[in-house]
Amino acid sequence: MKMLLPPRFLLLAALSAAGPPTLLAQTQPSALPTAPLPAGTMPLSLHQAVSYAVQNKPSLLATRLAEETARARVGEIRSAGLPQVNIASTVSNNFKLQKSLVDFSALGGGSTVTPLTAADIAAAQAGQTVNIKPVTLPSEPVPPQAFAFGLQYAGNASASVSQLLFDGSYLIGLKAAKVYTDLARKQTQQAEIDVVEQVSKAYYSTLVARSRLALLARNVQRLDTVLYQTNQTFKAGFVEKLDVDRLRVQRNNLVVEYQKAQRLTELSVALLKFQMGLPQQQSIQLTDSLGAAVVDATALRQRLGAASFSSGGAGQDAVPTATAPTTDNAPAQNRADQQNALSGGLPPAALGALNYNNRIEFSTLETQQALAGLDLRNRQAGAYPRLVLTGAYGFSGSAKSPGDLFAFRGPNSRSSNGFPNQNWFGFGNVGLSLQVPVFDGFRRRYQVQQGRIAQQTIEKGFETLRQSIDLQDAQSRTTLVNALDVLDNQKANLDLATDVARVTRIKFNAGVGSNLEVITAETELRSAQTNYYGAIYDVLVAKVDRDKATGELYNQVKK
Repeated sequence: MKMLLPPRFLLLAALSAAGPPTLLAQTQPSALPTAPLPAGTMPLSLHQAVSYAVQNKPSLLATRLAEETARARVGEIRSAGLPQVNIASTVSNNFKLQKSLVDFSALGGGSTVTPLTAADIAAAQAGQTVNIKPVTLPSEPVPPQAFAFGLQYAGNASASVSQLLFDGSYLIGLKAAKVYTDLARKQTQQAEIDVVEQVSKAYYSTLVARSRLALLARNVQRLDTVLYQTNQTFKAGFVEKLDVDRLRVQRNNLVVEYQKAQRLTELSVALLKFQMGLPQQQSIQLTDSLGAAVVDATALRQRLGAASFSSGGAGQDAVPTATAPTTDNAPAQNRADQQNALSGGLPPAALGALNYNNRIEFSTLETQQALAGLDLRNRQAGAYPRLVLTGAYGFSGSAKSPGDLFAFRGPNSRSSNGFPNQNWFGFGNVGLSLQVPVFDGFRRRYQVQQGRIAQQTIEKGFETLRQSIDLQDAQSRTTLVNALDVLDNQKANLDLATDVARVTRIKFNAGVGSNLEVITAETELRSAQTNYYGAIYDVLVAKVDRDKATGELYNQVKK
């Protein structure tokens, strides 16, 4: 979630009158006022802040849950190749049996009768054996009759198993599942890099704000001393009351600015806790010093191949003057100059050293390209046959009543009169199922075409991403160099303003200067301090942006 208050506002709005700061390279942690840590205060360095955020920020934890979802998805895809076993059981009440028409006349001839004559009767009475043969009468045409098959209650219990033997899409899906997991991991790493950037900038913002607030508190004390001395001089009759009133107005404004700076510092601390995922009730104590946070400007310029503020050139003693092109091809020279300006003055060998693989965006796009290739192969594999081994075994039964159905009588069961009364019968089968796609209305053809277009789109995206990385590299380098130049300039202005304010105070104390000159010098000093601390923050933020552009931000903070 983006904050509506820009960090620069949190920093610059807290500026007011402050005393002359020491050089950043010489600032020691002990130079800033430190308070004893209360119970429950959390010591916090930049490394600890980043580590805590990476482990506890809710948005990042949600991203890791998505990574866990990807792993579960891989297991789901892999499970399709394992044996599939199912057990099913049904009981039904056929309260109205379905009937079918049956042509009973097609089963054979007509009815059968046994003829008995008077001679046969007489022979039987005489004790003789009589052989009587049945006679089949000619069948008469009978229309089909409705006949119901089965009984009212029926049951079925079975177990089935199937095993996928061959499926081209499944084999490709296994490869795609591994790549999909890698993509989820890289997306998590991208989220971690964003968190590192946000926490680093918020930490620097809080560090600068607290250092400035401590400096402002010391200046309030110094101004109170000057006001007291001026008031005593007024009582002695050497200065006017107007001089005292002007200092009192300046002191009141300084106190108001200190209170504003204090509130904005608390707001910067709250922003840092938010970026870390730390509860707002937890008190923290920043342990890094501002001097350790600011990089050495000269070494940084040499690494970037940029000019220094004092000389205007790297390793040169004077600002170079423009010379006329030595070549007759002026347009080509202009293009070369533009390329040199965009590259920050780096030689071609240094430009080639930029490793795109350091950027997680490039690596993520490579993974997406691999997924697109597997997706294309999966669509092409839709033309392959699919072979499945199947098998089933179970029992089915029927009866006229529920009690009779659940009697579960097998093949050896007999009734009281000795007749078989089995009501459940077993069944089983094994088989192979082969599915061969023949024609699908060119659906697969268009799917393959879409997959190839998706691949080409990603390939075009590589060139766009390379150009974007090159632009970010040039922008971050230029922004950092400009910030360093501005920092040097503001440091020089601050030294001058500090010296002017010092001399003005000496002249005023000696009685050869006016109170108005002192107030003007103090106002200019406050402005110089505001610009100086703003330049410090700009350098720190530009350094973070530069490390992110080169893909080194996360690794540097983790060291």
